Amino acid sequence: MTSPILLEQREGVAFLTLNRPERANVLDFEMADALIAVVDTVANDASLRAVLLQARGRQFCAGGDIGGFVHARDRLSEMLDQHIPPIHRAIHRLATLPVPVVSALNGPIGGGGIGLALSADIVLAAESMKLRGGYSAIGLTPDVGGSWFLARRVGAARAKEIFFTNTPLSAQQCLQLGVVSQVHPDAELESKAHALVLSLARGATGSLGRIKNLVDGASERSLEEHLALEHRYMVESGATADAAEGVTAFIEKRAPIFGAKPR
Repeated sequence: MTSPILLEQREGVAFLTLNRPERANVLDFEMADALIAVVDTVANDASLRAVLLQARGRQFCAGGDIGGFVHARDRLSEMLDQHIPPIHRAIHRLATLPVPVVSALNGPIGGGGIGLALSADIVLAAESMKLRGGYSAIGLTPDVGGSWFLARRVGAARAKEIFFTNTPLSAQQCLQLGVVSQVHPDAELESKAHALVLSLARGATGSLGRIKNLVDGASERSLEEHLALEHRYMVESGATADAAEGVTAFIEKRAPIFGAKPR
């Protein structure tokens, strides 16, 4: 039996592919265990420069295993208490990797698939992609970071509306709201996503990691704290070979060739 998540590593990029298309790539125990293992592998890879999260099939991720919920309804709370912490650790580690993370949404997302999809720094969607909250329709609440990621992208009021009403949103609606960064024809999504992530991997990855930390934590810092961190990161960046190459290439009017170090 093939793994629920395929991992391919080339040119500094980790390609993570959800591989249960016949089950809409649901986040059951098996998928969650595979996600934890794969994220741990890439997080410990010193050559990592970027990550692409993608999926096989017509649906990116339908969310939780509702069939499993039905089967365990007499002990649902206990099952969720056991299931959630490991996948939350994996999502936190994926979202806070010090390299760019891109997701390519080849089809609908719902439930826990929202958090998985939006944990990326840049989210690309196919025209066939749709988003539906779904949780409140079955008496549950968001997990896998979905409420946090969505609220940061669209604001608290809009996120509540999406989760309260469970009204499906099209890819274009998601683009207009800022849920996703780009929308492409279904046939072009894979090539566009691969081109983007490979381009990011060829960039000054240490710089990108510092930018990611600055932006992601901006709302949690005072202006004074944030300016101090900007100062620190500029000094650290200025001491790198990438900075020396970048400014030299600028003066020489050529494309920079950044080093292989990921941090």
